Amino acid sequence: MSALPQDSRRDAVRVGPRSIVVMALASLAGIMMFTWPLFTNVAPAGAQHGPEAPFYFLAILPIIVIVVLAELSEGGMDAKALAMLGVLSAINAALRPLGAGTAGIETVFFMLVLAGRVFGPGFGFVLGCTSIFASALLTAGIGPWLPFQMMASAWIGMGAGLLPRRITGKREIAMLVGYGIVVAYGFGFLMNLWFWPFITGAEVQYYDGHLSYVPGAPLLENLHRFVIFTLLTSTLGWDTGRAITNTVAVLVLGPAILTTLRRAARSASFGDRGTFGGDGRFRGG
Repeated sequence: MSALPQDSRRDAVRVGPRSIVVMALASLAGIMMFTWPLFTNVAPAGAQHGPEAPFYFLAILPIIVIVVLAELSEGGMDAKALAMLGVLSAINAALRPLGAGTAGIETVFFMLVLAGRVFGPGFGFVLGCTSIFASALLTAGIGPWLPFQMMASAWIGMGAGLLPRRITGKREIAMLVGYGIVVAYGFGFLMNLWFWPFITGAEVQYYDGHLSYVPGAPLLENLHRFVIFTLLTSTLGWDTGRAITNTVAVLVLGPAILTTLRRAARSASFGDRGTFGGDGRFRGG
């Protein structure tokens, strides 16, 4: 069955003006959540910094809930979209333990990219949040890192939905492979950024420079240290493993999954309401 033309796609979650504002505010809050230590003085005190964790968690979850409620109240997410969200969140939660923690292999992001591509940026944003949260509950992975993972994953799903729609066929797969590689390294960059200012002794034996966060140092100096830290500790290892996983998964499974998801989207007719014809039979919806 041929895929739906990209310019005729009907998003599972229609994003109206109010939802755009809320998503923008949530993203702005997320950026501040990742970067605020670079603009203030933070004394490194250990990677886990447990006392702050509940405040991060409580700060980000209400924003995510507001996004979902805005979509619902604006009529942007119907029962069929909610059902699809639940199914895909459960699939992602089940997929993640298959690879997480093994040489950077992450099996959750390729499905998030494909679903965001098919169902749109609003759906991708919410799916990124719910997938990571569900997998954390499944694997007992709740910790100070969770809200950061949720926000970064939400951006990945939203970005996939914003990719050019008219690109199809092999060019579409190539585009999704490229996007999967970019977000693999981007996710690693962001997840390093959330904890780097709080660790001590970030230096490595094979690099003579200073890699730890310096409270009060100029922004560019700390950014330079952080980029070197990421390149030496994450980019060539975990992040590359994540990029390879995304590439292989999209190349091998992408065409079949895209076709399946688009068939489901076409059958669901998101946003349509059923009607009764002259013969009394229910049609559509």
